Amino acid sequence: MAASELIQSDEDVRPHVEVNITTISPSPPPHPPRVANGNPTRHASLPSLPIDNPDGKNNHDRNRLSSLLQQNQLIQSLSSGLRRHCDYVKISVPGERANRLPKEWWKTGVAFLYAVFNLVFTTVVITIVHERVPDKSVSPPLPDKFFDYVDRVPWAFTVTEVNGLILVGLWLIQWLFLKHKAIVGRRCFFLIGTLYMYRCVTMYITTLPVPGKHMVCAPKLYNDSTGKIWRILRLISGGGLSLTGSHMMCGDFLYSGHTVMLTLSYLFIKEYSPRWMWWYHWFCWFLSALGVVCILIGHEHYSVDVVIGYFVTTRTFWWYHTMANTHTLRQAPNNYLSRTWWNPVFNFLERNVQTTVPVVFSWPVALPSSCRQRYRIVEGGRDE
Repeated sequence: MAASELIQSDEDVRPHVEVNITTISPSPPPHPPRVANGNPTRHASLPSLPIDNPDGKNNHDRNRLSSLLQQNQLIQSLSSGLRRHCDYVKISVPGERANRLPKEWWKTGVAFLYAVFNLVFTTVVITIVHERVPDKSVSPPLPDKFFDYVDRVPWAFTVTEVNGLILVGLWLIQWLFLKHKAIVGRRCFFLIGTLYMYRCVTMYITTLPVPGKHMVCAPKLYNDSTGKIWRILRLISGGGLSLTGSHMMCGDFLYSGHTVMLTLSYLFIKEYSPRWMWWYHWFCWFLSALGVVCILIGHEHYSVDVVIGYFVTTRTFWWYHTMANTHTLRQAPNNYLSRTWWNPVFNFLERNVQTTVPVVFSWPVALPSSCRQRYRIVEGGRDE
C-alpha cells in the first residue's frame, strides 16, 4: 500500500490517500503424489480450502484506520509548524531587485551643512569686500549697454525679490511632497553651496564699483571687528534681502546671487515635476525671467553680473544632472565631465543611486489608516 499526502491550504487540511491493492490469485492446489502405477497414495491428504476469518478482517481494518489517523496527525503537525514559523522564512531578493534609490539621509545632512557653510562664508566675504569698494565720487559706475537704453525703475528690484521668494516657496513645497526627497535634497544643497562658493571667489578677486549712483552703501568700519560681526549676523538674519533691510553693503556684484536663486529654483521645479504640468512650468519660468530682467531694470547689477550668474548656474546644473542620469558616463574613460574638481564629491553623493530618479509624489508624513483607505478608494475611482 502506497500513500501520498497533499496540503491544500493553511486553513483546510484534508489528507488525500491513494491506496493501491494488488490481488494475488491463489495458486492451484498441488496434485497428490502419485506412485508408479499412477494411482494416488492413500495417505496423501487434500489441501484444506481457505475459510473466511472474521477476526483477521477486523484486524486489517483496524490497522488501516490507525494508519490513516497517524497520517492525519503528521499532516496537522506539519501544518501547525508552518503556521508557527512562517515569520522566520527568509526570501532572498535578487541583486537586480534591490533598492536602487536608497535615501541615505545622512548624506543629505552633509550636503546641507556644505550649503550652510558656503552661505555663511558668502556673508563674510561680502563684509570684507565692502571695505574695498571705491567711493562713487572717485569711481563712477562703469558703462553698461543695458543702462544706456533702459532707465532705472525704483520698484523693479522689489519685484525681483518677491518673485524669488515665491519660487523658493513653491520649490520647498514641491520638494516636501517628493518621494525621493533625500536624493533631490542633497543635489539641491550641493549646487547651492557650490554656486555660492564660486560667487565668493569672483567677488573677492574683482571688486566692481557700484552700478548706479542711487545705491546707498553702509559706512566702512575698517578695523572694527565687532561691528563687522554684527553686520554679518544682521545679513544672515535678513536672508540677504533688501526687503528686510539687512543688505546695506556693496561690492557683491560679480556675479548676481539673485540670478542664481531665480534660475536654480526654476530648474529644480521643472526637473522634478511631471511633464504634463506645462502650465506650472511656464508660470515659474515667467516669474524667473521677470525677476532676472527686473534686476537690470532696477540697475542693481551690471549686465555681466546677470549673464555670468545665469551661465554658471545653468551649466553646473546640467553637468551635474547629466552625470547623475547617464550612468554609463560615470565609468567611461573618455568622460571629460568627470574631470571637474567636484567629481569626487559627486561620486560620494551619487554612488548608490543606480537609476534615474522618477518624479513620484508622496505624503511628507505617514497618514492614519483611515485616510490611507480613503485615498486608495479615490485613486481606484480615478483609475476606472
